[in-house]
Amino acid sequence: MRFEFPQSIESNFEGYGNLVDFYNKTNDLFVDDIILDFKKAEWLEANLLAILGSILSNGQNNFNDIKIEGLSKYFKKLFSRNHFLSHFGGSKIPDYNDTTIKYRKFRMSEEKLFKEYLDRELLSKEVMPDMSRLFRKKINESIFEIFNNAVIHGHCQNVFSCGQYYPDKKRLDFTIVDMGKTIRANVNEYTNSDFSSEYAIKWAVMEGNTTKKGKIPGGLGLNLIREFIERNNGQVQIVSADGYWEQREGKEMVKHFSQVFPGTIVNLEFNIADRSSYCLSSEIDEENIF
Repeated sequence: MRFEFPQSIESNFEGYGNLVDFYNKTNDLFVDDIILDFKKAEWLEANLLAILGSILSNGQNNFNDIKIEGLSKYFKKLFSRNHFLSHFGGSKIPDYNDTTIKYRKFRMSEEKLFKEYLDRELLSKEVMPDMSRLFRKKINESIFEIFNNAVIHGHCQNVFSCGQYYPDKKRLDFTIVDMGKTIRANVNEYTNSDFSSEYAIKWAVMEGNTTKKGKIPGGLGLNLIREFIERNNGQVQIVSADGYWEQREGKEMVKHFSQVFPGTIVNLEFNIADRSSYCLSSEIDEENIF
């Protein structure tokens, strides 16, 4: 099957919809060719390669042959710098500009490696807002909860991640993907309800809500990171099943896809024009941030 990428795919409802469509067109293929044709593509936000990689990895699990054609010199260089192509027959090249967050596929047992990756690839970037050592540790733990949620609730084999710093747009996007059990399935099972995917995501991000059982608290692990990104004037986007949820400028928005994506996509967008310094309230006596 040949899939022609559109002219532009961005980190928005329409862009995610294109990738959900790609998943649904390839999901049932078995021992086939999956050809990605980029000849018409002029712009693809590189953090979205976490989603594309998860779909292609699913195709490989079904013994399909993955072929990537029509890459411009720009895309080929970018996809080599962030190591995406090396997973699909290509090569790696150094990222001297330090604008990429490398594409990675983590096994469920690689929690420590994921935490180290967050510090090295994301939180230590010079363009990130200034954070105290303790605050950065807490942000790492908050993002790690998204990974941990995939392990506990998703029952999936792998977690995929990738990110990109966009200097002209003054933003840095980091995307985490699993292809396990959806938020809707988990929330409805736990609450014995029949929530839509959109409402299930809204339920899951509410502080205090969790589908974890026993004495271990948790949910999507987004309380701290949501508050930080709100103060930072960034945004959070979540896709799960056929639901879409977005937090931007202190407001929430939900939408509905016509098709389903298995598992969950979380995109964290940081405003790197932010010149504030962040720390925990316990670190200072007054004028605290958190």
